[in-house]
Formats: sequence, structure tokens, C-alpha cells
Amino acid sequence: MPFLKINDLRFFYRLEGREGFPVLVLSHSLGCDHAMWEPQMPDLVQHFQVLRYDARGHGASDMPSGDYMIDQLGQDVLGIADALNIPAFRFCGLSMGGAVGQWLAIHAPERVQALVLANSSPKFGTRETWEARISAVRRGGMKAIAEAVMERFFSEDMRPTPVAHSIRSVLLGTDPAGYLGCCVALRDLDFRSRLGKINVPTLVIGGEQDLSTPWKENGELLAREIPGAKAMLLPGAHLSNLARPRTFTTEVIEFLRPKTPYEDPLPVGMGVRRDVLGDGHVNRAMAAANEFTRDFQLLISRYAWGTIWARPGLERRVRRLLVLAVTSALGRWEEFRLHLRAALNHDLEPCDVKEMLLQVAIYAGVPAANTGFHIANEELEKLQSGQPR
Repeated sequence: MPFLKINDLRFFYRLEGREGFPVLVLSHSLGCDHAMWEPQMPDLVQHFQVLRYDARGHGASDMPSGDYMIDQLGQDVLGIADALNIPAFRFCGLSMGGAVGQWLAIHAPERVQALVLANSSPKFGTRETWEARISAVRRGGMKAIAEAVMERFFSEDMRPTPVAHSIRSVLLGTDPAGYLGCCVALRDLDFRSRLGKINVPTLVIGGEQDLSTPWKENGELLAREIPGAKAMLLPGAHLSNLARPRTFTTEVIEFLRPKTPYEDPLPVGMGVRRDVLGDGHVNRAMAAANEFTRDFQLLISRYAWGTIWARPGLERRVRRLLVLAVTSALGRWEEFRLHLRAALNHDLEPCDVKEMLLQVAIYAGVPAANTGFHIANEELEKLQSGQPR
């Protein structure tokens, strides 16, 4: 299990993605754990090496007794990064995680390359509100606040969903002592007078139905007081990364991806092309290029692969299915076979191809689907027999 010992506390963490990519640290909300970021992971690891961790008192991390301070929560992140030899990182935190991000940007700006503050605030509510919550948990445990928290975490239409049920289970499984320690940290923090000191690129994300940190008094304040901050307001309640997972992920990637005044998409495109089609195909295509065809090879690598396929808005599996559907509908059978071979070796299974071709049969015609099924059958037989493809 991936654990680190930091200041005599054991922290659970997960470091995923390609070594050498920019590091992105994700910090979760109060009452959640690192798994709340699961919907973001497939796309984020295409661009970053992603570090998730369970905050003290949460998940599989240790639960020290007593009250916590925001300084401790911030130092925990620096300790984990130091132990993993990460000198600087991008940071995305939601709610309590956003408070940690503010602390890092104020106290360790040299470590933070860019910052996303989602559904967060420089001051969370009133002392009286926190004291009421603390008293309720002390008397009745996590069950005493579960329903009220879920009403804040999710809009009414999302509360019956599996995602909401999963978060509720995590909330109920959180140790009350750890939860209370973090409640005290949030109760006592107030960064309102220090937001002007944050000088790292910052994106502030809020939720239109967020009852925990309503935009007007919280996100809007962050966006206004942090110099140069950008703002994004999404539909949904407090856990905006779960309410609008694809929109949230796209905005985060677009904001945090390294940018230069002119960023030639060719290197990215060649990497994506190799990931999707395989090194063998790309090597053969580039080796076969001559003075007449070389510009075309560079064109598709730069723009088809480096611009469109590299966009964060759709999962790669979805892009594969779209390419197969379009090429079969248009009868581009050479391209269909090429992408089908690559897809079956990576992201797609025969059942995916079958469902896609059934859609083609209805919306593009039975003849197109008939040819598609014939080609797919050939490729599957080759794959099962181990024949060269």
C-alpha cells in the first residue's frame, strides 16, 4: 500500500501518470477522500502525473487526536511532496482542499506553479455554524450530520445516484475525531486579508446551487481579490467535480496545461498518434514518407493528432468509437480497419465495436454496418489466432 510517514503521521497517497509530466496535486473536500477525484483521473493522467492523498483524519491516513490547524494541513502537502521528490506542482483543491491551496499559495508560493480553487472560500461560514456542526458530531457521530451534508454536497436530482451514495458511504466511514479536527481548522481560518498576496495563476470554480460556499460570498470574493484570477461557475452543488465531471475536468486541464506563446502541437501529436495507433504503424508511416508525402504526414500529426485528438473534452475510448462510426458511415474502410486494429489492441472490446456498428446500422444504413461487421470479424479472428495484423 502506498503510505508515507510525515511528521510521525502515516499518509495514504496515490501517484499516477507518466513520469516526467507536470505534477498535479488533488486535495479533497471535508468528509471525503482521494477517491472523489476518480471521474477526473482518465483525462488528467493524459496530461499530468497526478498525486492524490487522504488528508489527516480522513480515508486511510492517520487520525491524530485534538484540533487541527490549516497550517498543519498545508505542511502535510509539502511533506508528502518532499518525500516524493516533487519540488513544485500544480494544485487543485475543492472546499477544504481549496483552503489548503490558499495556504500553500500564500506560504509556499515557490512550490505552487498554478492553482485551482473549487467551491472554496477564504472564510468558511460563521463560528456559530461550525460549533453547531461540531456539537452534533460529538453527540451523534457522523450519522447526525449525514443528511444535511448530502443536501449541500449534491443537488436534489443527484442525491439518488450511485455517485452520491458512494460519497455518503465515505462520509459515514470518516472517523468523527478526524472530521472534527478538520472542522476546527476550517472554523478558524480567515484568508480574506491575504488573498492579494497570492501571485500564482489561479482559477476559481463555483457551483450555482452550492449551499456550503455560495458564489456571491465565497468564490466571487476569491476571484475578485486574487490578482488576475479567472472564474468559472458551473451548474450543480458543492461537489462540482462530480456534478459536472467532464466540464470540470476540461476547464482544469485547459487552465493548468503548460503553455508557450506559440506551442507547436507536433511533439504532442506524435506522442498521441503513437499511443493511439502504436509505434509500429507510426514508424512505418514516417519511414515511408518521401519528399512528396512528408508534409502530409506532418500535417496530420500536427493537427489531427496534436490538436483534435489531444483535446481534453472526450475520453480517448469515446474518440475511437466516434472515428470508427464516422469512417464506417462514410465507407472509409482503409481508415476504419486501421483504427479498428489499434482500438482492439488498446481501449475497445468486441462488445464496444458491436454496439457501435448497430448504431451505424440504424443511423447510416445496413450496408455500411454489414461491411463494418465483416471487417471487424476478420480482425477479431486474426487477433484470436495470433496472425500478423
